[in-house]
Amino acid sequence: MKIIPHGAAREVTGTCHEIRIDASSRYPRERRILLDCGLFQGHRQEAAVKNVQFAFEPKDMDAMILTHAHADHVGRVPLLHKRGWKAPIYCTYATKDLAAVMLKDSAYINEKDEEFFCKHLKESMVKCDGPLYTQKDAGECMRHFTGCNYNDWFSVCAGVRAMFLDAGHIVGAAMIVLEIEEDGRTKRVGFSGDLGRSMLPIIRDPAPMPEVETLICESTYGNRQHEDVESAKHALRDVIIRTAKRGGKVLIPAFSLERTQEIVYDLHLLWDAKEIPAIPIVIDSPLASKVTDVFMKHPECYDQKMYDQFLGRAHNPFQFSLVRYTETPEESKALNGTPGPMIIMAGSGMCEAGRIRHHLKNEIENERNTVIAVGFMADDTLGRRVIDPTITEVKIFDRMYRKRAETVYINAYSGHADMNDLDNFVYSTQGVQRLILVHGELAQMEPFAERMRHVRPAMQVLMPEREEVISC
Repeated sequence: MKIIPHGAAREVTGTCHEIRIDASSRYPRERRILLDCGLFQGHRQEAAVKNVQFAFEPKDMDAMILTHAHADHVGRVPLLHKRGWKAPIYCTYATKDLAAVMLKDSAYINEKDEEFFCKHLKESMVKCDGPLYTQKDAGECMRHFTGCNYNDWFSVCAGVRAMFLDAGHIVGAAMIVLEIEEDGRTKRVGFSGDLGRSMLPIIRDPAPMPEVETLICESTYGNRQHEDVESAKHALRDVIIRTAKRGGKVLIPAFSLERTQEIVYDLHLLWDAKEIPAIPIVIDSPLASKVTDVFMKHPECYDQKMYDQFLGRAHNPFQFSLVRYTETPEESKALNGTPGPMIIMAGSGMCEAGRIRHHLKNEIENERNTVIAVGFMADDTLGRRVIDPTITEVKIFDRMYRKRAETVYINAYSGHADMNDLDNFVYSTQGVQRLILVHGELAQMEPFAERMRHVRPAMQVLMPEREEVISC
């Protein structure tokens, strides 16, 4: 058996790992399974080149097991379909519903971005060969998706079965346990996907990983501790109060899936407690509105406190008197001429696509305004440059803008496990002979690897590069 990372190897985006099982007398054909197939995000030209290439033939794969519906895990599935993918894609029921929404929106952004860049940035951008995939591709690829329940074993392909466990990251997110028959014995492989945190609002805590021989584990925050979850709400309150006093706008780049709902949930609690002023809160994302509708369809993913506080009383946790969801481009554009104070939340979370770029273009040079980062910003993204205190100018579309707005990073909102969570996750997983660290930058990954080598010297700890073949 071999494990080959095709993405998220010594970087955070583009998750895609292949499990390849050699042919044998019992299974005369090689078996090949993908774990996720996400978009690369970062420097636009580099990401564009990575996204169009596969190191394998999509038609040769037997199955995909999908952990969750974030773009860096599911975002290249329509391109797989376009290139001849025929196999089933297994995921939780909530992930299937979310993927349908997320992929259609991603395709729309691809189409619009291609249109804009071809028209305005022909000389500085990659050659325009059409969008990565279209809305038609996104719709058609959904026929490959099969929903599964948490904690139920399902057959993946000949001699391979798998089970989803709650990852505690976003609604529908899952860890994967695989049992693989090879050479007359059964091998167990675990994949963390994006591991969440305990005590987050809205969703349940991560489940324990059962005994596995090989553990593929994310390492996004392998050397960083998050602030307490409750502190995030207080930090958000303080930023809103001081920006409102200046008459400014609070811009929040947020992923439309999960992070937007978490922020709206906390704003709801703050407003109920009369801890923030009565200023407009605009969710400038048609996608966020659609995702929120999916959230309401899957109460089985919520933690008990969330259910008791809102859903058990038939209240919508993501809607209250200050909140307005936009739909049309005209509504979005009208916000540019609307004076503050107000809060505008828009995608994408790393500022690489979507309406947030237009709001930053119009508002980042105004010192009354504030930009709040509430999630991870990968290297070479606009979001990372916006929050980097050493950078005074940022390029948005084709022009440089001075960073005069206040910038704040509230890392307590992260949906990823921090170093303590990751350590405890590996410590508590029994039988691990081989730990494969993925989905992390080296500055976070290497200290995590050293800690694991120290506490479990007999365990092999690997940090593979992209396309490196690991024999198991």
